[in-house]
Amino acid sequence: MANFIILMGVSGSGKTVIGRALAPKLNAEFIDGDNLHSQRNVDKMAAGIPLTDADRLDWLQLIAKVGREHAAHGTTCIIACSALKKSYRDLLRTDNESIRFIYLKGSFDLIHDRITKRSHQYMPSSLLKSQFETLEEPNADEPDVFTVSIDQSIPEIVEEIAKADLIS
Repeated sequence: MANFIILMGVSGSGKTVIGRALAPKLNAEFIDGDNLHSQRNVDKMAAGIPLTDADRLDWLQLIAKVGREHAAHGTTCIIACSALKKSYRDLLRTDNESIRFIYLKGSFDLIHDRITKRSHQYMPSSLLKSQFETLEEPNADEPDVFTVSIDQSIPEIVEEIAKADLIS
């Protein structure tokens, strides 16, 4: 039994904190996708320059590979990855039949408020607008996506996800 779960959403939606809290509940390993970015991408974001599709390609391919490796070993992993566009999610789906996405959905104002109160190594709050502009929200043609509102406490979000029975 293996699963590959992507916690998706714009920067500041809570992917890392929710992933860390959710992993023990699902007996999964949590991996922060930010740690898989190339140094070039990190430098670009730190300079306040939004990443392009070309910048993200190697990163997304690496995340997909990590998911396949976990599936091959029969383990479950949760990876925090923005997965903002449908084409990114489709790339992550390639050869990953057991993948599920959890979309952490929140308004710009809510996330902006949260992001300005935190410290992130290379993701300035100024990039949030470009993240929302890039975001293609999942819809009905993506049945492997579970959407959860982040307009609630972390424990409530984690409990809602855990109850969704995403592990097959």
